[in-house]
Amino acid sequence: MADIMTSPSATPTLIAPSAAARGVDGHVRTYEVRTFGCQMNVHDSERLSGSLESAGYLRAEAGEEADIVVINTCAVRDNAAGKLYGTLGHLKSRKDKHEGMQIAVGGCLAQMDKEAVLDKAPWVDVVFGTHNMGSLPSLLERARHNGEAELEILESLEIFPSTLPTKRESVHSGWVSISVGCNNTCTFCIVPSLRGKEKDRRPGDILNEIRLLVEDGAMEVTLLGQNVNSYGVEFGDRQAFGKLLRAAGEIPGLERIRFTSPHPAAFTDDVIDAMAETPAVMPQLHMPLQSGSDRVLKAMRRSYRSEKFLGILDRVRAKMPHAAISTDIIVGFPGETDEDFEDTMRVVEQARFATAFTFQYSIREGTPAATMPDQVPKEVVQQRYERLLALQERISLEENQKQVGRELQVLVSTGEGKKDAATHRLTGRAEDNRLVHFEVPDASPVPRPGDVVSVVVTHAAPFHLLADAPEGASLRIRRTRSGDAWDRSQAESCAVPASSGAGTARAVSLGLPSLRVGV
Repeated sequence: MADIMTSPSATPTLIAPSAAARGVDGHVRTYEVRTFGCQMNVHDSERLSGSLESAGYLRAEAGEEADIVVINTCAVRDNAAGKLYGTLGHLKSRKDKHEGMQIAVGGCLAQMDKEAVLDKAPWVDVVFGTHNMGSLPSLLERARHNGEAELEILESLEIFPSTLPTKRESVHSGWVSISVGCNNTCTFCIVPSLRGKEKDRRPGDILNEIRLLVEDGAMEVTLLGQNVNSYGVEFGDRQAFGKLLRAAGEIPGLERIRFTSPHPAAFTDDVIDAMAETPAVMPQLHMPLQSGSDRVLKAMRRSYRSEKFLGILDRVRAKMPHAAISTDIIVGFPGETDEDFEDTMRVVEQARFATAFTFQYSIREGTPAATMPDQVPKEVVQQRYERLLALQERISLEENQKQVGRELQVLVSTGEGKKDAATHRLTGRAEDNRLVHFEVPDASPVPRPGDVVSVVVTHAAPFHLLADAPEGASLRIRRTRSGDAWDRSQAESCAVPASSGAGTARAVSLGLPSLRVGV
């Protein structure tokens, strides 16, 4: 354990104050970051926000038109480009009326399209890629000074993103990248060519970042990587990920550890043991299946087969009986036959996923699958997709109904219960990551985001649980350091920003980040 705990820390990347952070009238310019894509993109956006604030910008208030709009793009789904250029078209009319407004486009689609972004949307001021997020403030300043667009796309990682300043979206939960890039060659995926080969952070850097998060009030972290469980490949330790889970579990004050997304081919029993034997690791696993057909998995270059996949789930459940397992599935991959699809339906029935993120295959230029023969007709893909959705919804409901009557420990969040105001409930996540809407009786104090409540499930739906209290009952609340941190953040957000400068306290967005993920 000692070797994983004591590796030296990386030097933080310093972002210099920028003259462009002030308008011509001297006011501090505001920014907004819009995120399209996965958890990795969400965490990247926290780094972009942190870099901008270090340079002197301020986050725009809700409903305020920002001086800087940054779009952090995804390139995984076929409609990613349509979503980006539709958004840019809408922003052009805003920019025409907003003197000095700047628009920046970064992320995977910017890395892939490069000059095409400026060709299609010449009103964009900055285009940057996945390897140079820390350059955003200087690119904005150059674009403003020169009066022309700045394009900077690097082909390899400039600095490790986790050394950049960060503006966290939640006080009680945080994302922690343990690696970037991917060494796999899945035929449907564009990510390896956009984010490069896997690069692993040193264990000590990861653990130090987690400790700092906990000191700031976080009680939950999610470890991120394109293939998170292959962590250690760069320094030759096949059991590094299991060791990292155990080491993180020893950090005082850290109560919940999650990770996403592992690859079935690299999922080893030492990781299962580490999950089961580390109390802070939550009984939850997101394990992408992609297809239940061995023939299709081979065409996808997914180096496992359905029997191995189901075997992993069996071993996880043997050690963690209440684990909730979720997955990703692609319907209509080139050459998928009716028999292949029925194999997927069979595996889904056997796997008993708590939830599944299902996608209709779409051609992604630059991937081997884009030029494969036997592309499945759209109407066939749609029919299969609807059948799979119906099957998984039934299974999700059946699995959630097993939770009725169970007492759950729910970490209170913000922004996840869209109807909370109308239903007079609050929302949070159980240890297995199920979404729980719970009632706060009139006689009970109201828990804060970051507090933990003990509730009994009274009703199940496919995508959430309800916990309504019996008449006269009170809510059991455990006040936490995270709740205290939320109180402090609210007190700071009440400060009136001075007109003189950057770095003044402003209202912050709390709660888990919302993902704008195309299907």
